[in-house]
Amino acid sequence: MNTAFSLEPLFRHSIGFDRFNDLFERAFESSAPTSFPPYNVEKHGENEYRIVLAVAGFTEQELSIQLEGGVLSVSGSKSQAEQDDAVHYMHQGIAQRAFKLTYRLEDHIEVRGAKLENGLLIIDLLREIPEAQKPREIEISSADRSEVRRLEATKQAPMEESAQVKASA
Repeated sequence: MNTAFSLEPLFRHSIGFDRFNDLFERAFESSAPTSFPPYNVEKHGENEYRIVLAVAGFTEQELSIQLEGGVLSVSGSKSQAEQDDAVHYMHQGIAQRAFKLTYRLEDHIEVRGAKLENGLLIIDLLREIPEAQKPREIEISSADRSEVRRLEATKQAPMEESAQVKASA
């Protein structure tokens, strides 16, 4: 059952969220979710996130993390030398296939670092909102009040000039 729904009602009171709609559309278009390698997306505190991937058997050289255009890509592939070995598995429970996972990051999410520890690839993320985009109070002024300020400024300018003239004399 493919039920189409629209986010149009949300956008009546929202401006600049075009990519948000695209994100939802891509999420519903995608095929079966990727299950390899297993991973967690964790939230630590209000602005800290962590992606943890189980990459047992991969070395640092076989893993790649790239950030481009707000998309974080994590990929892994085993070296050809190891794949060419004449190994015959009686049972192979440790997957060693290549993978690529992508995560779309919000505009203010920064990748702080990554480490490989005990077969887990840990990627730390931090949301840092620029000062200019943090909430601030906007002063409301009336025409009368702004006119009073303008008059006060013009009155002070001649007074300051006369004070400077007296001081220099």
